[in-house]
Formats: sequence, structure tokens, C-alpha cells
Amino acid sequence: MTFDLQKLDLKILAGGKKISDKSFKPFDDNVCEFIISLSGLIMRAKFAKKYTDLVALAFWCSKRNILKMKNLNKSNNFRIGHGLLFHITPSNVPTNFFYSLVFGLLSGNSNIVKVPSKNFYQTTIICNFINKLLNIKKFKKLSENISIISYQNEKFDKINSVLSSQCDFRIIWGGDRTIDTVREHRLKPLSNEITFGDRYSLSVMNLDKINSLSNEKIKKIARLFYNDTYVADQNACSSPHFILWYGKKKQNMFWNELNNYILSKYKIPMNAITEKYNKYCIDMTKDYFLSGKIFSQSLYVIDLKKLPKNLDQLRGKWGYFYQYYTQDLKHFSKFINNKFQTLTYYGFDKKYFLNLIVDNNIKGIDRVVPIGSGLNMNLVWDGYDIINILSRIKYFE
Repeated sequence: MTFDLQKLDLKILAGGKKISDKSFKPFDDNVCEFIISLSGLIMRAKFAKKYTDLVALAFWCSKRNILKMKNLNKSNNFRIGHGLLFHITPSNVPTNFFYSLVFGLLSGNSNIVKVPSKNFYQTTIICNFINKLLNIKKFKKLSENISIISYQNEKFDKINSVLSSQCDFRIIWGGDRTIDTVREHRLKPLSNEITFGDRYSLSVMNLDKINSLSNEKIKKIARLFYNDTYVADQNACSSPHFILWYGKKKQNMFWNELNNYILSKYKIPMNAITEKYNKYCIDMTKDYFLSGKIFSQSLYVIDLKKLPKNLDQLRGKWGYFYQYYTQDLKHFSKFINNKFQTLTYYGFDKKYFLNLIVDNNIKGIDRVVPIGSGLNMNLVWDGYDIINILSRIKYFE
């Protein structure tokens, strides 16, 4: 069966006007070749290299990584996709829609992907490359499995209702309010969904280890931290807002080195300057506020007097961070709830956090990765095994 998107009042940015509900085996050879080819187009385009998030996406879709993911997801069962997936992607991360599309394609599904109505240049680049590839004979058939669409907010309810009623599986990325709104639109009885809602991420750094490093090595850590945060303006769910320093409070050169790197690399949006200062003034009135330091317009650091119960509500943007010093990580575990997604770390063995999570029955934290790997996408996300969730087992005896 095919669904004609031209019947709806929307824009088709890439892919077919009529979308199929056909499913296929995960890691289909033609699909893998298509994704790898798009990676190559981005890599070769000089104008695309201006965008760090596009370069990261291209590496993730490279032949080496696609084959690695394929090997890691080998199954003894015969699996096939659900059919037609309807993706609603977030408005603040330009490349998220393509990661979601790749999730759907690699797991063996046809895909309608709703991108933000805001015009991101990265979205335009990717859609142009998708259309270019779909005009090649060997990829033409994939036009039935890919449609990237956009529509204005005032049409949100009407179009979401129609597409939700047609899809076999729905994927919702965005804030909790968005998820609640979309869930008002019913799915077919046998359809299902996964959601990627509001999440909170943090960094835990061993201050004793950092203080023993040379300036050059501290600079390297600062650059890795920059990649986790400033590349996405702290908008990504895996970008840290809060830094927990483990060890005795001593001279900490990290923020100075980060600020030096920011000043040479980052251009803060004009509207962010006033917004950040207003946020700083509000924070100064809170009972958790101990002190704050404005290193530059692009770097604010707030010292906490104590850890609030709603720690996940302390969110920064454009280089606005909260920090706390402790010598007891077990005590800190009491403040972690299921909103916590990614923990990036430096100066620890990863087994340390495995034991911390297990021994303290921590419900939150789905990812524990080194500093600099916070934005790295994976086929396990928010605790979901993507290929298994987005495909079904055909059982034979």
C-alpha cells in the first residue's frame, strides 16, 4: 500500500511524494550503500565542512561505521521492519532528523520524517544530497521509502493526526509537551511508538587527575568538552549542563583554557547575550547559588552551594554551566532521576560508574562515555536497542 502525501498541505523537501508501507530486512545492502554514498557527498563538499555537526554525521554514516554497526547487530532470528514509520524530530538540533531516518532505514522501514519548520542550512544540504542520490538509477526505488516533510505549527494537529493514523510505528523526538500533544493523535491498534523526551546530561571530572596534567593536556580536555557542548549550543539532550568535580577543590585551570578556546572558535548569537545575563541575575536569587563567574559572553559558570532536588531543571544554553565540588559520588547518586541521560567523564575507569549505578540502584543515566563523545550517536539510544525495537521477528519452527 502507498500513501499519497500530496493530499496533505505540506512541503516535501526530499524523497517521494507517495510513500510505501513496505518493510525489508535490517541493514539491506542497497540502504547501506545509499547511506554511505550520502556520507561521501558530505565529505567531499567544501561548504558542508563549515558545519561541525554535518562532519560528525558524515563520519557516523561512513562505510567503516555502517559495517561496524551491521556486524554488531547480527541476529540469529529473521527480522523485518514494521512497515511505515512516522518521525517527528526536534526543532533545535538541525541534523537529528537524518539520524532518525537512518534508524528507520537500517532497521528495515519506510519513513516519513517531519523536520522543523525553522530553516536550518544543514537540513537543506542533507535534503539536496538525498534528492541527488535518489535520482541515481540504483537508488530510485528508495524514493518509496523516504519522504522528508515540513509543515507549519498551525497545521501540526491536523497533519499529525492523519499520519499517526496511517503509520505502523511512530517516533517522537522533542520536549515532554510535544510528546503529550502528539499522543493525543491515536495510532492503529497494532501500531506502536518510542519517544525521546526531555533529558538531562552532566559531566563528572576527576579534579585531582586534571590538576596533575600539563597545560597542553588540559587544553585538549577543554576542546573535547567544547565538542560536547558548544557544537550544539547545549541543545542536544546529551550535552552537559552540570559539571561535578570529584576531589579536593584546588586551582582549576579548566575553565580558563576552555574560555581561551571558545574566544577563538565560537560566535555567540546576539540574542543569547541578554538572555544569559538575565538567567544569571535570576540564578543569583536562588538558594542554591553560591557564586558565579562570567569568563566572557560565551562562558558563564555558576557554583552551587548545595545540590537541589530538581537538579535536572538547572539547564544552560550557549555556554552556561553549573558546577559542584564533592568527594562523595555515592551521595550525589541520590539526586539522579530517570531524566538523566548521558554522563561524560574524565579521570575515571568506566567500570567505576557501572558499579556506582548498580550498587546504588540508579534509575537514570543511559549512557556513560568519555569527554568528547557526548554527541556521538549510537544504535542504542536512551536505553533503546534501536534495530530490535524498530523491527520484528518472523518466527519459523
